[in-house]
Amino acid sequence: MKNALQSQLLKAGLVDSKKAKKINKQVAHAKRTGDPSTDEAKKAVALAKAKKLEKDQQLNRERQQALEQKTLKANIIQMIKQQQVTDTEGEIEYKFADNGKIKKIYLSQKFYEQVVAGHLLIARSDIRLEDSLDKDSLDKLDYQGSYALLPYPLAERINEKMAGFIVSVADKSATDKADDTADEDDPYAEYVIPDDLMW
Repeated sequence: MKNALQSQLLKAGLVDSKKAKKINKQVAHAKRTGDPSTDEAKKAVALAKAKKLEKDQQLNRERQQALEQKTLKANIIQMIKQQQVTDTEGEIEYKFADNGKIKKIYLSQKFYEQVVAGHLLIARSDIRLEDSLDKDSLDKLDYQGSYALLPYPLAERINEKMAGFIVSVADKSATDKADDTADEDDPYAEYVIPDDLMW
């Protein structure tokens, strides 16, 4: 086929026989030794494929991590709904801070005492899967949903797995340390604030 092309080019007068032979030699030499321009092109294609593969793998890792987070969040929501303490309604108002806002729930005397003692903790029970639970998102989230009471060990496990569900974590060791290291210049240091203070 290339001889036919050569003969056509020669007949048309576009190339002479010396130039045609020279081009044939160059083509044959390039086939034997490998053309450097095609090697560079092959390297560039291989590099682009490697970069695309790495980018795809990173994207897949991010998707997998997001899926695992969503699954964990769904499991925690289900755990809260299944393990929450029921029949807590009462006449005693318990106020607590949720992201800097004062919220209140009504409890019976028995559950009020358990919350004050730290045996029961307050958790957000109506968080949607779409809601982000990182610190910045929680600050912006004006949570209007309902709250659930959970036993301390379960609430602690949930808080270890994913922060943002538990509103108040009663850390008894921290309060004991705070009592021990009271400010010496505090004029109210001698006045002890009871844990069950109604405010």
